Amino acid sequence: MAESIQAAPLSLPPHVQLIQMGTGGAVAHVVYLAAKLGLADQLADGPKSAAELAGPLVLHAPSLHRLMRTMASLGLLAEGEAQRFSLTTLGEALRTGAQGSARATLLMTGSSWVGAGLANMLHSVQTGRTGFEKAQGMHFFDYLAQHPEHASIFSEAMVGFHGAEPAAVAAAYDFSPFSTIVDVGGATGNMLAAILARHSKPRGLLFDRPHVVVDATGLLKANGIADRVTIETGDFFQTVPSGGDAYILSHILHDWNDEQCLTILGHCRKAMKPDGRLLIVEMVLPPGDTPHPGKMLDMVMLALIGGRERTEAEYVHLFGKAGFGLNRVVATQSPVSVMEAAPV
Repeated sequence: MAESIQAAPLSLPPHVQLIQMGTGGAVAHVVYLAAKLGLADQLADGPKSAAELAGPLVLHAPSLHRLMRTMASLGLLAEGEAQRFSLTTLGEALRTGAQGSARATLLMTGSSWVGAGLANMLHSVQTGRTGFEKAQGMHFFDYLAQHPEHASIFSEAMVGFHGAEPAAVAAAYDFSPFSTIVDVGGATGNMLAAILARHSKPRGLLFDRPHVVVDATGLLKANGIADRVTIETGDFFQTVPSGGDAYILSHILHDWNDEQCLTILGHCRKAMKPDGRLLIVEMVLPPGDTPHPGKMLDMVMLALIGGRERTEAEYVHLFGKAGFGLNRVVATQSPVSVMEAAPV
């Protein structure tokens, strides 16, 4: 008798999709814990069991085994003989210093200080104020200024979140005509490093607050362009270095409300040459129901930082109030675009 073969459903029922969305936090907690415990580093030299790891890590061996078994079900580990686990290719990406900064990114997204802000998202929707401020009593960036260890994790996490973007921006936009490129709020210099590596003519000026640029020198040296970059510290709400041919703001404007953005843009317009260019690197939200990662990020910005993602029309309005006109929007091989504006 022939076997009865039942076709898989074309799509999950709506209630199952909703439940999967609601239970995704459990997966997030598991991968955060794996990063927090440094399990990928512990397994770098070869397979180990939970019993072997529990002592050095001061953990409960049976519970650690359950965690590692779950990690294996997610494809991070592979279980072999004697309940010993080894790293998979996916798990290798969790090692400290691995390309892509996944571990630092997970340490930030799963942290209690970020989680407390997201847990107060209802407060944000009710009031328009950040859940982070309700939880911590201060603005997100003020918190980082007071917690340098978290600031370093945040900077590395931004490399993880936006790792593919600098190379995509450097490839999509022609930076070769510029002599000096000022990266306003450029953190560790990841964007400048990609641009200068691809374009040999320009020099860079990295500008950010002192506690933010603390790791920049190491990154610039690692990319072989430290001799082409000057680092200046300051606050873009107060001033911006003058004389640049191009001013880049990469994921800066989305951190702030319109009034704050106008202050930043005003300082850039005052500092730049009459024929200078303002280059805004951001996700540009598509209109309507079109899915886009920026729409979920917009809710994160609402709850944590108080900024927002914007549509092209909203950016045009913002630029106009600051004395800029939008020349063009250059798409990249990543979720971000480069919006080129000029003084008017």
